[in-house]
Amino acid sequence: MDDERLLVLVEDDQDFARTLRRSFERRGWRVLLADSHAVLAGLLADHRPTHAVVDLKLDAESGLVCVQTLHAHDAAMVIVVLTGFASIATAVEAIKLGATNYLAKPSNTDDIEAAFARSGGDISAPLAPRPTSIKTLEWEHIHEVLKDSDFNISETARRLGMHRRTLARKLAKRQVG
Repeated sequence: MDDERLLVLVEDDQDFARTLRRSFERRGWRVLLADSHAVLAGLLADHRPTHAVVDLKLDAESGLVCVQTLHAHDAAMVIVVLTGFASIATAVEAIKLGATNYLAKPSNTDDIEAAFARSGGDISAPLAPRPTSIKTLEWEHIHEVLKDSDFNISETARRLGMHRRTLARKLAKRQVG
């Protein structure tokens, strides 16, 4: 079995997963689909993917568990985390757990393949021209607490001391993708 360009796509949105799969297959990739950590673990028992795309927020679980499992399976695997809930806190955790890149949705096959190619990092990346705003700091803090509470909105609201609806509105207002 030629696993030179074998991609595992961990995504719980079936329509998006099928679309990405077809796009990658047209470019010569072999693609495996998983919609949860359990399905991913089963695939890894029989396959050795070279690349992975992992959605950060799977149905009831964090995609970070999948990143950790993929990296433990093969430390050389190129892993890109794809999310509609981008934050510095989750990006840092994803990289610590073995991801090589982190993309905010909406992203397409071109963006993902470019992220695969940029897995080494870029020392010439520009620094932010100004300090982080209060709104951005609040957004980052909300996402850090959200990650720490396994993406449970009610628990996150309780930990932040705000009403659940207020938190839901804030998340909907700034949602990426």
